[in-house]
Formats: sequence, C-alpha cells, structure tokens
Amino acid sequence: MQRDTFAGIDNILLSLGLDESGSFADSPSGDSEETSSGDSQSTQSAVSEQTKTASPDQHAASPESESGEAEPGKPVIGDITRDNYDQARAHLAKIEAARRLAKANEKPQSDSPPNKYPSLRGASEFSPKAPDSLEQAGLNLSDVMNLIIKYLASRGVETGYKIALQIGLNFGLVEAILRQLKIERLAAYKNAIAGGDYLYELTDLGRERARILSDQTTYFGTAPVPLEQYIASVHAQSLEGRKPSLNAIRRAFSDLDISDRMISNIGQAIHSGRGMFLYGPPGNGKTSMAERVTKSFGDTIWIPRAIIASGEILRLYDPNRHREVPISDDAELKVDGRWVRIERPTIVAGGELQMDNLEITYIRKTGVGEAPLQMKANCGTLLIDDFGRQRMSTDELLNRWIVPLEQRHDYLHLESGRTIQVPFDQLIIFSSNLEPRDLVDDAFLRRIPYKIEVKDATEDEFRALFCKQATQQKFSYTNEVIDYMIIEHYVQANRPFRFCHPRDLLRQILNRCSLHNLPREITKDSIDQAVENYFSIM
Repeated sequence: MQRDTFAGIDNILLSLGLDESGSFADSPSGDSEETSSGDSQSTQSAVSEQTKTASPDQHAASPESESGEAEPGKPVIGDITRDNYDQARAHLAKIEAARRLAKANEKPQSDSPPNKYPSLRGASEFSPKAPDSLEQAGLNLSDVMNLIIKYLASRGVETGYKIALQIGLNFGLVEAILRQLKIERLAAYKNAIAGGDYLYELTDLGRERARILSDQTTYFGTAPVPLEQYIASVHAQSLEGRKPSLNAIRRAFSDLDISDRMISNIGQAIHSGRGMFLYGPPGNGKTSMAERVTKSFGDTIWIPRAIIASGEILRLYDPNRHREVPISDDAELKVDGRWVRIERPTIVAGGELQMDNLEITYIRKTGVGEAPLQMKANCGTLLIDDFGRQRMSTDELLNRWIVPLEQRHDYLHLESGRTIQVPFDQLIIFSSNLEPRDLVDDAFLRRIPYKIEVKDATEDEFRALFCKQATQQKFSYTNEVIDYMIIEHYVQANRPFRFCHPRDLLRQILNRCSLHNLPREITKDSIDQAVENYFSIM
C-alpha cells in the first residue's frame, strides 16, 4: 500500500462538503451501515447542517486572472481548484472500492477451517491476498488496536482510510477496530468526512495507553505477518527446483564478455540451487558475475515488511537492500498490504561482514529487531565478496553456516532468549582471490558443490575486449597501436591480462582527452601515460 498518497485531501473534502457519491451536499446525507451508531449520526448531522447553509452556488466562483476576469473552465470553492476536486473524487472512489471489497469478501460461516495462507495465485506464483478477518491475518484484536493507538499518538489526527493504509489491512477490518476503540473511549471522532469516513484522534485515556505501549516497543508500522506465514511464503517462492533456461542465463550475463564454458559452469551451479565458490586473480569479474546470478531467474517475490515471532517484531523489508516493484491500483486493493513485492534479492557482504550481521540485531530502546543478512536474502542470492578478508576468522564464519547449508534452515535467537527456526533458502556464493584450500577445510568445500575458477583473459580475449569497449566509447585507434600496447606493456613486462584492464585504461585515456581538450584517439603516448598512472605500484 502506498503511504501519504492522499495528504491534504481530507481537508479538501471537508471544504467541498461532498457527500458519499462525490457530489455537492446541499441536504443532509443518509446514514450508511458503517455510521449507524448514535455518535455517528450526530456527527453526520453536524456536518450536514454546515453543508446545508453553504450551497454550491454560494461558493462557486471562477478564479480571477491577472486582468481580474474569471478564468474559464476552472471553477473553485474558496481556493480549491477543479484539479483538487478531482483528487478528492479519486480519494472517495478509493474509500468506496475498499469498503465494497471488504463486503464482497464477507462469506457465510462454514464448518471448514479458514485458509491461513490466502494467495491470489497458485503456489508456483505466490501473491498474498488481503485477509478477510484478523484470524486469517494471524493477528489478534489487541495487537492491531495497539498499533493504531501508537500511530494516532504520532499523527495526532488521521482519517480511517489512511490508518488502514498504514496498518496494511483492508478498510473494512480497520473500520470495525476503530469503532471498538471509540467504544472503549480510547479514540474519538474529530470530524466526519465524505464517503462515510472520519477523522480520528486519541482521547486522554488513549494517549496514556499509547505512552505505556511505547515503553514496551515504539513500533507502529505495518501490522506484522506471523512467522509461519512467512515460512510458507518462502517455500512457495523458493529458488530450489527453479531451473532457468540457458538462454535466460545468457541474457542475465549479456553485458559481460565471458566464455560459453564459463556460462555453462555457472549455469550448472544455478541449477543445483546449492551455491558456488568463485575464485581466481582479482580484476576478472567474479563479483560482477555473482551479482548477475539472480537476474537469470527473472521474476519477483513477495516479502512481509515485518514479522512477528513469539511476540517479538522483526523488520525484514530493507529499502537499502531490496528493490520494490510497484503494483497497479486495482491489485493494491486485493493484495495484503503488509507485504511488498520486490525483485529477487541479491545481498552483498564484503570485508565489513561481522558475526553480528548474521544474527538478529535489536535497535536500542525500540523493542524492534532487524532480520539478519541471510534472512533478507531468502529466495535470492547471498554473495560473500572478498571471502577470507572479513574481520572475523573464516573458521568462525564457516562453522556458523555448516548446519544451515546442509539442512536448509537456520536458528536465530530472540531478545527474550527463545530460539526460532527460519528458512535458509538462497543461492550462496563465495567470491575470493585467495586459494580456497588455504581458507576452508574439505568438510565445508563438500557443502559448496561448485568451485569455479575465474582465470585471466587470453591475449585474443583481451584484444577483442579492448577493441569492443574502445568502439563503444567512440575512440579511434589502429591495430598498430593495440599491438604496441600488448607487446610493450604486457608481453615484455610479463603482466597478466585481466578483464578489468581495458575498461580502466580507457577511462585513463578519456580523462586525458577531456583535460587537454584532445580528440578521442588512442595513441602510443596516451597508452604510455595511462599505463604509467595505472600500474605504477602494481
């Protein structure tokens, strides 16, 4: 669900005096099913009296142009333009659509148990359907009430529809909970707005309750998804068993110049679903290859924004590591708003990786936990880059992951001391320019079935790559100059051909041309200066 989309629209609705159909109100509107209580009737009457005394004709006026004449086609009410009026109408339509969907989802009671894991599609294409009840959402009434109370304490005054957006549940469910808050004198109607919605605020009793709740946990975001529902979603969207075609893998690596044999080796590792070890000299594209593995699967997944496990809330969605994929407005009303659709994740951890990153991290004084890296990488790829250069020892890291790699699940410790089991379901890739035998023992290497050496380029591969990139950057050159570079600076210097060198040397030459306002031409002088700068201490 998109937040803050309708900021300021409620004030426009109040100013316009619109009724539930979106037309101007010049008579009291009838009570809807949702506003049948005594308090609702009195509030509606108050608003109706206000709108009765101010008919559209009294307010309708055209905005004045600079010459003082009315601008045609832009009627206003006060300072509200037709554009804002249209926004208000759209807001009303959203409210009504949400309410109609909630009513349509109401089903007669049956003897069969409710579906705990509703999905818009089959298991092969998981998509979380908006729950019809709190039981189906895996939540209880007090949990949701507490979130709403803390949210209202933060916002002061808010509409019921935007409270529903914040919590991630459909409007019909949240409306009923807001009525319960009013019955318990924790919240009150500040004003009625069009569409049968209200502006809500906390009472003194509600503000006191919010203060007590915030001492336990400050979280008032999207309602969390139960751990068991998250586990079911991982199994439904797992990489295991998904075998992208060779053409799909080629497309994922199309921007890299790698051999067919390397594509085949990596493709086999992808089909295994178990992981791989990329090793070899630096500068040959190990990291670039690993980052493109996830693209070969070419689809998206759904993850909860937050998870609740044994009463504790863990944040899973990380906007810094996950890339959200928007959905249409029509689908938004049908999908459980507690979930977010993302590209299959590629989580990268380099030399900065510490053991704390592999455990739940608790944010001080908030009572909220942050999911570890391997959990954020579920249904995607986890890349351990520069393996062997982490701050912790390789033995410590490997011992931490021997069981998860074998059993495909991990154990995490909550702040309360309880232990939970979560899926360990990702393609794990280790990338290193160190010799694997010097880093790990045979027991661990056995659990990483594919060990792929990324070798230096041959002279022919280097020449072809340099010429290709020079042409793409619109450099002019001759074969004589390329021969000079290879013989003088590589063969005679006994320097290895690395796949990164053409890109890096061409950048040096481009900067030289830019500084001295020279044409884009590769000469012996430009190559000599680029080599001098780049290889001076290498």
